[in-house]
Amino acid sequence: MEIYVFSVLVFLLSLFMASFMAASAGNFNQEVDLSWGGDRAKILSGGNVLSLTLDKVCGSGFQSKSEYLFGRIDMQIKLVGGNSAGSVTAYYLSSEGPYHDEIDFEFLGNLSGEPYTVHTNVYTQGKGDREQQFHLWFDPTKDFHLYSVVWNHQRIIFLVDDTPIRVFENQESIGVPFPKNQPMKLYSSLWNADQWATRGGLVKADWSKAPFTAYYRNFKANACLWSSGSSSCSLKTASSITNNAWQTQGLDSTSRRSLRWVQKYYMIYNYCTDYKRFPMGRPRECRLSKHF
Repeated sequence: MEIYVFSVLVFLLSLFMASFMAASAGNFNQEVDLSWGGDRAKILSGGNVLSLTLDKVCGSGFQSKSEYLFGRIDMQIKLVGGNSAGSVTAYYLSSEGPYHDEIDFEFLGNLSGEPYTVHTNVYTQGKGDREQQFHLWFDPTKDFHLYSVVWNHQRIIFLVDDTPIRVFENQESIGVPFPKNQPMKLYSSLWNADQWATRGGLVKADWSKAPFTAYYRNFKANACLWSSGSSSCSLKTASSITNNAWQTQGLDSTSRRSLRWVQKYYMIYNYCTDYKRFPMGRPRECRLSKHF
């Protein structure tokens, strides 16, 4: 009897969570602008799904209508299937100008059966060069998976299906710039980068397999909106902001174990351990950071 009651409770809870997630997901018609690529970028299913397509002529992209200064950004993405070599699906936050800040996910396509490379980077005041790359522990073309950025005053966390893969800590105390003053929009694009994306450009796009298409759904920005020079969060106390856990989010013991697991088995490049690239010494944040 107890097992039956527990099963019913779990089932009812799963239904509640599913309805909550559906209700809280953003509608693309209201949240984004299709910014380039003409009809290669499409909003489908009444605003619940968005697709980007790349062909031999052009790629496509979109951007959020809103700007954010700190927040948690979630998006479910189904990447280009089959032979996606030469293509890049970019999903990132960025401000504008030559001294811009940027927080990057880029998914580098590959030959059929070969793994995607997840390329991450953090730019501060126009300077990047903080690349970390990973393979994934699943096929990202078979179904939608959740890709998230948590950006608060203390750190930036990159997550895949709520598993942390990278943490960039705020280390301004030792002179490392941290993105905190420039509001950013969310951007995504699908474009041809076959001069470098797959095996350093050795493998080119096979245009006989075009068009290439990626799909998006369940965009959610739980974030401080920036408008007319002020943040929506500055108008409220922290306790009055709904779902504000991201504002102080870090890694608990379970998350730290997950991060170590990803970095041990799936990380394929880390700028912090590229001693040949930095013969005069590694970047300052690499020497002290617990998470690189």
